[in-house]
Amino acid sequence: MSQVAVMGAGAWGTTFAAVLADAGNDVVLWARSPGLAETITGQHANPGYTQGLVLPDRVTASADASGVLSGAEAAFLALPAQHLGPWLSRWRPYLGVDVVLVSLAKGVEVGTGRRMSEVIAATTDVPTRRIAVFTGPNLAPEIAARQPTAAVIACSDHEVAWRLQGMCRTGYLRSYTHTDVVGAEIAGASKNVIALAVGMADGLGYGANTQAALATRGLAEIARLGTALGAQEATFAGLAGMGDLMATCLSPLSRNRCLGVHLGAGRSVEQARRIVGATAEGLTSATALLGLARAHAVEVPLIEQVERVVHTGRLARDVVDTLMRRDARPERDRPRGPHLA
Repeated sequence: MSQVAVMGAGAWGTTFAAVLADAGNDVVLWARSPGLAETITGQHANPGYTQGLVLPDRVTASADASGVLSGAEAAFLALPAQHLGPWLSRWRPYLGVDVVLVSLAKGVEVGTGRRMSEVIAATTDVPTRRIAVFTGPNLAPEIAARQPTAAVIACSDHEVAWRLQGMCRTGYLRSYTHTDVVGAEIAGASKNVIALAVGMADGLGYGANTQAALATRGLAEIARLGTALGAQEATFAGLAGMGDLMATCLSPLSRNRCLGVHLGAGRSVEQARRIVGATAEGLTSATALLGLARAHAVEVPLIEQVERVVHTGRLARDVVDTLMRRDARPERDRPRGPHLA
């Protein structure tokens, strides 16, 4: 049994607190609102975000970040990607000497191009061997319903990943360890952008062929960018890559897919945001990922077109036409090496 903190009482943070409690840990959930913290502790529920989820007795909540982090062996960070750095700066004095920080967010910081593990390392004194990432096909409503799923815990120190694996294991969630933090994070951030594209295709009335083609070519882009940044290619064929991409592109529970559907139907980004009513990380990650790709001379035509729809007002219907007119090429990139010009 461990004492752990979950920082962020939205849908994913609340759901993950339940997972950790089901795994036998004592969990303290940080909420910005003292009133929400009282509701969670007193009613064992967070009806505004996770209607129907009854939280185990092991879960309590507080709006006092110093108290939540005090004595925690691990802190799971369930904040939107663009908010993680500022909040961590506030919490830095409260972090224990041996605490392990685990990112639950899937995004890239706008302006810096930093992955979440890089944001954590730059904002705190925690060494990279105690910074981890939890990722995979993890749609919060299904996990809240305790439906079987699997995930990846990536950390440069396999011993730390193994310890976290034990903290998160339940009868309905099985996690696998990995040391490819770069691949896990690039896959998690990029799949949100590809899900926007797949959603747009659905909103335009295109069927399974189009959506499957976009998802598959999107995976190729994700792998191309990830390996250019030092990731292992095999990571993108696993739970962090293909698994997460499939769930996010295909499920009506996916915020990014749903927002893309509204864009494809002709609604503006602001209209789509209001309808979805929750953070869709792909909107901001598209720009950051495109910047990373350009900095490393990586072709990402699908991500580029989504970024134009989201940030320049381009119509979704024009994206498919642009992609279909691209030059013919092999499905797999030609291998590069000293013998190839």
